[in-house]
Amino acid sequence: MSTVARSLFGRRARLRWIHLILGGALAMPYVLVGSVVVGPVTGSSDVFGSLPLQLGSFAVGLPLAAVTSLFPLTRPLESAAVRWLCGVDTDRLALGPARTRGEKGRTAAWFTLHLGFGGIIAGMSLALPPFAATLIVLPVLSGLLGSRLGLPEVFDHAWVLALAPVAGVLSLAALAGCAAGCGALLARWAPLLLGPTPRERLAAAEARAADLAVRNRLARELHDSVGHALSAVTLQASAARRVLDSDPEFVREALAAIEDTTRRTVGELDAVLGVLREGDAPGTAPAPTLAADLDRLLRRTRAGGQRVSATVDADPEALPPLLSREAYRIVQEGLSNALKHAGERAAVDVRIAVTDGELEITVENPVTGPAPSRTGGGHGLRGIADRARLLGGTATAGPAAAPRPGSTTTAGPTATPPQGSTTTAGPTPAQTWRLHARLPMKGPA
Repeated sequence: MSTVARSLFGRRARLRWIHLILGGALAMPYVLVGSVVVGPVTGSSDVFGSLPLQLGSFAVGLPLAAVTSLFPLTRPLESAAVRWLCGVDTDRLALGPARTRGEKGRTAAWFTLHLGFGGIIAGMSLALPPFAATLIVLPVLSGLLGSRLGLPEVFDHAWVLALAPVAGVLSLAALAGCAAGCGALLARWAPLLLGPTPRERLAAAEARAADLAVRNRLARELHDSVGHALSAVTLQASAARRVLDSDPEFVREALAAIEDTTRRTVGELDAVLGVLREGDAPGTAPAPTLAADLDRLLRRTRAGGQRVSATVDADPEALPPLLSREAYRIVQEGLSNALKHAGERAAVDVRIAVTDGELEITVENPVTGPAPSRTGGGHGLRGIADRARLLGGTATAGPAAAPRPGSTTTAGPTATPPQGSTTTAGPTPAQTWRLHARLPMKGPA
């Protein structure tokens, strides 16, 4: 019983009722225009004094409503009303104007149905409640006023008079049922008539994909630039603190490296945030590249006490700009991993070469003990995999030596666990962790 009452008088049913009443209000101008046509045709001077003539005016006005629904704003306004009042999900509705012939035809059909059902329910809502209230109180009025009510002869029977309140309640229930049924039908038909076409779905999917690609790119840039800077500054500050009294010259170099790192990172952060701010111009700091910034990156890393050897068998100046930028980020992330997991003053080997039309980047560092646990690790290696995949290349990361029994080594750009990840066993003592990326010089095919 409660389910029936909720379906007839619940919040969703009431909102759909309001939606129908709005349709009836929108139908009134068209009914008035229809009465101007019906009156002269039938020779009647009082169209609204006759129910058949009213229905005739309504029937003449609906085709006019279908024609006016061709205005561009009709579909967005109707979709918004359906979303808020009928409870239809936004992704099932088209929020833009109808452009093709099919879209305009479906919009016209929807607008006609909305005004048609709305006009009927609005008329019932105006007429039935006073009629039902009269029936409910009729026995009381009949007892008080008697024959002065001027009731039809059918009410002279006592049993008819006694059933009048029941008929009044049933009339209100019938009104609620009709409103709930019409509202449910419109809610069911709305996605069919106001829903997006395959073309619109494809455009929306492409827009979402483009937005997601921008977000992922910004996330990679923030992780690589800020993450590396924090790792380098932490290591440099720690090394400087340990030799503060014994090696002032090293402390000065470390502080200078910290200053250079933070200044450079602030510029990169400004460039990334400029893209995030809608309407703002991107930051003025250029994206770092192998040609312009590799030496500075190596100096900053060495300033923290890390022993870094670099072999570059390629001309960074000859690399395409996009390849040079992405390759720099891959080297940067490889050094960041080494700073976190290679141990103090461990040797890190960086090799950059061009082989068979591909730029090869290899970063190796020893891991002398169990890798420290790091919750949520692996974002940097996933970023490397994304960069390599977008360029049409590949990236792998893992222990270069054979893993201990029971551990797993995963190759491939998307499934490789990071150094220190909690999802795989740490490398055995004296193992070498290797990051290897191959990037086509001509980009993806």
